[in-house]
Amino acid sequence: MHIAEILSKKGSDVATIRPAAAVSELLRMLAHHNIGAMAVVGEGEDLLGIVSERDIVRRLDERGAELLTATVAEIMTTDVITCAPTDTVEGLTEIMTERRVRHLPVVEGGALVGIVSIGDVVKSRIDALEQSQEQLESYITQG
Repeated sequence: MHIAEILSKKGSDVATIRPAAAVSELLRMLAHHNIGAMAVVGEGEDLLGIVSERDIVRRLDERGAELLTATVAEIMTTDVITCAPTDTVEGLTEIMTERRVRHLPVVEGGALVGIVSIGDVVKSRIDALEQSQEQLESYITQG
């Protein structure tokens, strides 16, 4: 299965935030969209970074409540690992496990076209296993 198939099921809308936004705004948007990470984009919608709940928690431990007035640019990860719609779920699983990341922006032709979470990957793997099981059961019962 390819990443494009995941995006076709879940949609390719990506919640984004600007680097100058306050962390307090980031928190509101994460809660509003019920997501664990947001892509950080520039004026031309170029992907500049990603910021996750994990980034926030680590910086909160370092800086305390003053973090809420800091900018997203101060806490975002700028060395962003991305994937393409043509990448396989199996390959993405390896990358996410090895790099210990839970969210990967999907980029095609330099444009942000989606974001895939570890939950999306696990769901697609489970769906594939269930489909294989159904096929095997059908083969066994129908001979």
